[in-house]
Amino acid sequence: MGRESLEIALIKYNKKTWCKSALLGFFIGLAVIVPGISGSTVAIIFKLYDQFLYAIGNLFKKFKQCFIFLLPIALGLLIGVLLGFVAVKSLLEILPFAIVCLFAGLMSGAFPAVKDELKGAERNAKRIALFVAGLVIPIAIGCVSAVLAVNGGGLGGADQFANVEWWQIVLALVIGYAIGITQIVPGLSASALLMAVGWFGSIMNSVSRDYWSVNPQIFWIYGALAIGFLIGLFTFSKLLTYLFGKARHTSYSMIVGLSLGSIVSMFCNGDVIEVYTSWKVNGAEWLDIVLGIALFAIGVVGSYLLVRYQRKKDAEATAAEAPIED
Repeated sequence: MGRESLEIALIKYNKKTWCKSALLGFFIGLAVIVPGISGSTVAIIFKLYDQFLYAIGNLFKKFKQCFIFLLPIALGLLIGVLLGFVAVKSLLEILPFAIVCLFAGLMSGAFPAVKDELKGAERNAKRIALFVAGLVIPIAIGCVSAVLAVNGGGLGGADQFANVEWWQIVLALVIGYAIGITQIVPGLSASALLMAVGWFGSIMNSVSRDYWSVNPQIFWIYGALAIGFLIGLFTFSKLLTYLFGKARHTSYSMIVGLSLGSIVSMFCNGDVIEVYTSWKVNGAEWLDIVLGIALFAIGVVGSYLLVRYQRKKDAEATAAEAPIED
């Protein structure tokens, strides 16, 4: 397959599509804070995933075109991260299980949109194996983070960065690279990955002026994470664009597994296991459980209606492009 086949036309924005891209960025920003949620899955629902990958991978090659496409996504991402830190983090402390259920419902209702990408694809041993591998990876990461949480584990104590060492800066580059990958591969969670290595709580707790004044060396960690993140984002987006051009259905087999596995991992990770532990010690919070079931159902219905709406719009667009027969 020639190089031309990898060229992807980026959407030309109007008010509606600009807001859609900003909403995509918002969910990508939330994905940094909320375990299990995947902004890339939202990109698939909105039919912007391939364009998203292409714009990131070709930002330097076609700067103006890609920058314009990525601008609303970047603004939405910033809002999502800030809201995640302020609102979602607080809600997770008050009603953790209910909020997790809401996001799990949203991801579950959106799953058919991911599965649609394999419509008409032939099943073979390779694709089934990739699906199973994708299913297992997020569940395994969630289980590791849960075990570490139960045992108070991680790569250090409660505060990983009380005294920043050179090896932590190098490790932050690697972790940042992996986080970059989680933002473009549906089904992978940045927060679950940070939990798995024992850094989630320390990073969250370090975001305050009081902490920065006492330990300004934390900015070396932030910087290394950011550099690794950007490198991971650019290199892996180019790789995925290439793979989709060469073997789209085979590549998507793993992504479908990752998306399904991420829904399971939302109920098995370092944060939610602490909720189950508190239920065992103090008794179950029935309000949290009942509200969680209700919010899960609302999330499923809401996101599935969005999927159906997008399917309808796609069908109308296809019908409009079809040649009219005499």
